[in-house]
Amino acid sequence: MKVFTRFIVVLAVMMGAVLPMQAGKVKDSKTTYARDALLPYVESGQLPGAISVLYNNGVQETCCIGYADVAAKRRIKMDNIFMQCSQTKGFCGVTIAKLVEEGKISLDDPVSKYLPEFSELWVLDEDKDGVRKMHKAKNVLTIRMVMNHTGGFPFEISAKQGNIKGGGWSGGAPLRQTAAIAASSPLMFEPGTREAYSNTGIDIGAAVVEVVTGMKWEQYLKQEVLDPLGMKSTWFWPTDRQLKNKIELYEFKENAPAVWVEQMAMQQKPYNDSHVFASAGAGLWTTAADQLKFYKMLMNLGVGDNGARILKEETVKSILAVSTRPENLGGYSLGLTAPIVDSEDAWFGHGGAWGTHCTVNWHKKQLWLWVYQRAGGPTPWDPALNEAVQKFFSETLNNSGVDEYTGRIGE
Repeated sequence: MKVFTRFIVVLAVMMGAVLPMQAGKVKDSKTTYARDALLPYVESGQLPGAISVLYNNGVQETCCIGYADVAAKRRIKMDNIFMQCSQTKGFCGVTIAKLVEEGKISLDDPVSKYLPEFSELWVLDEDKDGVRKMHKAKNVLTIRMVMNHTGGFPFEISAKQGNIKGGGWSGGAPLRQTAAIAASSPLMFEPGTREAYSNTGIDIGAAVVEVVTGMKWEQYLKQEVLDPLGMKSTWFWPTDRQLKNKIELYEFKENAPAVWVEQMAMQQKPYNDSHVFASAGAGLWTTAADQLKFYKMLMNLGVGDNGARILKEETVKSILAVSTRPENLGGYSLGLTAPIVDSEDAWFGHGGAWGTHCTVNWHKKQLWLWVYQRAGGPTPWDPALNEAVQKFFSETLNNSGVDEYTGRIGE
């Protein structure tokens, strides 16, 4: 029996590429660093509620403190949905990375190879008294540029501005129409020469995915990323039942309880009717539990905690975990903030406009996820929270019995 067992183990190692991956193990840190830092502000009402997840090489501190809905006294939980806003960009980055990995596109392909409307672009030189002066763009717009905010596009196209009824990230236009409107509008600068944060550019990248795959971008995302990772609560159209359980928006006040806010200009009710279109720049609803699955996949270099292989290790290392911009234009990869030069202390990830963020260090297998829904106002707990995060990662934690690297067999 021992010989047979040893044979099975050896066979599993040899066939690691095709056998199901092992699920990750997580050990409770037994620490309360985030809770201790946030509790005074929750008790005063300044902070309605928040979620912090700190992960260090298999050891995890999970803090759900306060309320998702203060008036209803509904506690905040890992399965409450919320609007993650610009954290959606990283999801688009992963879909682009998959197509690069499969040899279906190159980051330096002209966007016009897939979207012909981008074959001739114009750069705005001056806009004075209603008269525009422009010149024909000299640089070729590439997929790399639209995905790392160096394409020269505005934050949103005119049809998706928040002051327009039905506008906002997910309102106003589907992805292909968004791309067409962007192509017909003047650029703010020569492609590849500057950086300007742009939802539009990421939407153009998603439109390329649609052309290459022959699928709606959101369906490709669901098929290749969300479903394999088991992210069942992440989607552009939350159900009415999910919305009843959402984390409410609050405006924070100086030394006073936070005030409930019904909606934001860039994300208007109703959230799941026919005016809502998928946007790759922002727009995905999710839960902390689901979001953790996505970022742990990035931390584990393409493998989810459930063993699903989404990307190859080298793909994550080369075009997601490090900048794809020219050296003089700062750090940003494909829909993710990322260092210019990789190192043992390098983190990458993204934040969202309502205050969410998650960042990971793949070298040390570390992660910090943060969730609340903020409609503006001061955040006086930041110093104490940042100190708590530093304490968690600086302390030597006992991770005995925890796999150092989730999802790999024989390494």
